[in-house]
Amino acid sequence: MPRVPLIGVSACTRQIGHHSFHIAGDKYLRAAAIAGIPLVIPALGDLIDPGTLLDSVDGLLFTGSPSNVEPHHYGGAASAEGTPHDPSRDSLTLPLIRAAVDAGVPVFGVCRGFQEMNVAFGGSLHQKVHEAGPYKDHRERAEDPVEVQYGLSHPLHVQPGGLLERLGLPATIEVNSVHGQGVERLGHGLRIEGLAPDGLIEAFSVEGSRAFALGVQWHPEWKVHEHPYYLALFEGFARACQERAERR
Repeated sequence: MPRVPLIGVSACTRQIGHHSFHIAGDKYLRAAAIAGIPLVIPALGDLIDPGTLLDSVDGLLFTGSPSNVEPHHYGGAASAEGTPHDPSRDSLTLPLIRAAVDAGVPVFGVCRGFQEMNVAFGGSLHQKVHEAGPYKDHRERAEDPVEVQYGLSHPLHVQPGGLLERLGLPATIEVNSVHGQGVERLGHGLRIEGLAPDGLIEAFSVEGSRAFALGVQWHPEWKVHEHPYYLALFEGFARACQERAERR
């Protein structure tokens, strides 16, 4: 009987009352279950040995989050007052991403996870895309219901010859748009996989990676089973995780 893959899912920290909790969103865990058994990885970078963790999982999903990567990690200016950060998450995810790719562990980054991947590979971020050059406002409207916020928002232009094309995506698909930050300088060794109409990088893969290594700026985990192209991403991730599980 084939071994069921274990899928590590990054956690965020959240203060609830007097106590700190490590949490992962339900929609990410349900999408990760397409690939195997989700396992929430607490944001304890100082207590978790990356090598031991990577020996134990068959894939890693780096999720979206209300928080942003602290700008000192990419040489950016100080954030605007009130910008949410999660330094405990940064301390785990940023070194873990590179270690996972080097170890051949399948990696899938979504929204904050996509931005973490870019920073981990030496890239930088626009802290306010809507104030940066030619880009449109990619944020959701707070007053809209969640179904509208995560509804299809703009086309994504899939770049030919890359991972997204190999996963069966056509030249153009529609995606949602729920983010305020985005790629400024692309990280070293990352290949552009998809662009928004305004030219903002919305997807990349890691060139020469030994396993699946993809980051996307939109949220394919949202109602993933209702969107064939969203599902194709998680199914590609799942195949890579199953291959690793069988090798192990």
